[in-house]
Amino acid sequence: MITNTYTDTYISIDLETTGLNPKLDKIIEIGAVKVVEGKIVDTFSALVNPGRKLEQRIVELTGITDSDLENAPYIDEVLPLLITFLEDYILLGHSILFDYSFLKKAAVDKKLTFEKQAIDTLKIARKYLADLEHRSLDYLCEYYQIPHRAHRALADAEATSMLYQRLTEAFYQEQEPLFMPTQLSFKIKRDTPATKAQKERLYRLLEQHRITPEVDVEKLTRSEASRFTDKLLAKYGR
Repeated sequence: MITNTYTDTYISIDLETTGLNPKLDKIIEIGAVKVVEGKIVDTFSALVNPGRKLEQRIVELTGITDSDLENAPYIDEVLPLLITFLEDYILLGHSILFDYSFLKKAAVDKKLTFEKQAIDTLKIARKYLADLEHRSLDYLCEYYQIPHRAHRALADAEATSMLYQRLTEAFYQEQEPLFMPTQLSFKIKRDTPATKAQKERLYRLLEQHRITPEVDVEKLTRSEASRFTDKLLAKYGR
């Protein structure tokens, strides 16, 4: 579905996460809308259990709580469903590399292939709306009077699609590179699951110091388990 000109067939996607670093943070919500010839034909929406407690700032930003995620599936269950939904569609996003980086990290960890081409509405806005005070999705939705519930994945994906349509109506030019899909690239190493020895050591420390963990020890990677152990040792000693 790759094209050399403006496309009205794509999947607009957005994520909510525990932070900004795909190496350290986790996905907590995925929203995507499948658009064919300018019309939404299908949607994908899923909460994702990050295996850790949410920081209060994330709760306040998204409205998503720990109780919302308690029984949600983990990313290893959600990602194959999302990949099936995405098929070979071009992706659309507002700062799409951010969302792609988290999905790529999850895919690499699960030994899945995830290569995509995409269009970025933020890049378009930076060129053609340079005089505006801001070019965040929230601000641009207000500027174009696009109905929007900020910081929920499906709503953001829908709003990004509407924003893209407004931007193409106003600024599209034949062969304009920003309106053409480009290959996304994000290099990341695979994290392997924590070893049995690492988890046993963590459980001993938690029991010894009577700590209720804010992470799911069984879902930790080797590097995460190592950082968590170091944190406990620094605070409580051996």
